[in-house]
Amino acid sequence: MSGKLSPHTQRILTAAVEIAGDAPSDQDKAFITRQLVQTTLPHADPGNVPVWSRTNGDTTLTIQQGYDDDGTPYGHPFGTIPRLLMYWMTTEALRTKSPKLELGNSLAAFMEELGLDHRSKGVRSDRVRLQNQMTRLFEAQIRITRRVEIDGQVGEGRKRWQVAEDTEFWWDKKNPSQSALWGSYVVLHQKFFEAITSNPVPVDLRALRAIKRSPLALDLYSLMTYQAFRASKSGRPLFMTWKQLQAALGTSYTDPADLKKAVKDALRKIGAVYPGLELGGKEGGLEVLPQSLPAIAVR
Repeated sequence: MSGKLSPHTQRILTAAVEIAGDAPSDQDKAFITRQLVQTTLPHADPGNVPVWSRTNGDTTLTIQQGYDDDGTPYGHPFGTIPRLLMYWMTTEALRTKSPKLELGNSLAAFMEELGLDHRSKGVRSDRVRLQNQMTRLFEAQIRITRRVEIDGQVGEGRKRWQVAEDTEFWWDKKNPSQSALWGSYVVLHQKFFEAITSNPVPVDLRALRAIKRSPLALDLYSLMTYQAFRASKSGRPLFMTWKQLQAALGTSYTDPADLKKAVKDALRKIGAVYPGLELGGKEGGLEVLPQSLPAIAVR
């Protein structure tokens, strides 16, 4: 039996050594909006449905797909790439304090920022998948609905966001390393820009790149980072049942045993790149202990 490590395992081990040995630089810091930690994007393609939604507790995330000029649906954003795009957009929006985000003069350079391989080819290549998912995400409309009960009175609040207001791409799709004369960019809708830059969750970009092939691992890492911050602030453990985790993570597992196995597999990867996470032994779900450290120190 060969002892050679897979590229995925090697990425995790390399990131684990870097994170354990070095504090994150400014370039290692990334951010995600809290709304997409509490209710996440689809893991798999929902198919040709006009509207996709999922509820976690009192919060419902609804996504309406965009349409081409001839009425052809683009489809819903799903999987790892829209998640990486959301991290990138939130981080860039916070860094530049502007809704206009420069994508660079070449597709290859932008893909490297996301940790994707611009050299891969074919219909399942990172290049093709990125372009498809960028269209799906930038053309989508997102709605967050929250139900609140106070003193027996039930209220409902809704926030509606068009992700992108303007986009302009000058990349050479056949030659991703070719620089264009003009820079490509996306202008976020103002309300969406305000939402993703309001109280975001900080994470370590080195960890994201190590676990980037798994939507579940990306979502669980963000959730554990958020829970660790809340537990540390409150000084008490935070516990989520498997049913609550299913709602928060939006997986397709119907059997709790399957969900538990998938989460524990993802936690093994996360534990390597998030050494500050401390979990308790309470049965029936996941318990985050208050001695946990945030993935990125909050100043």
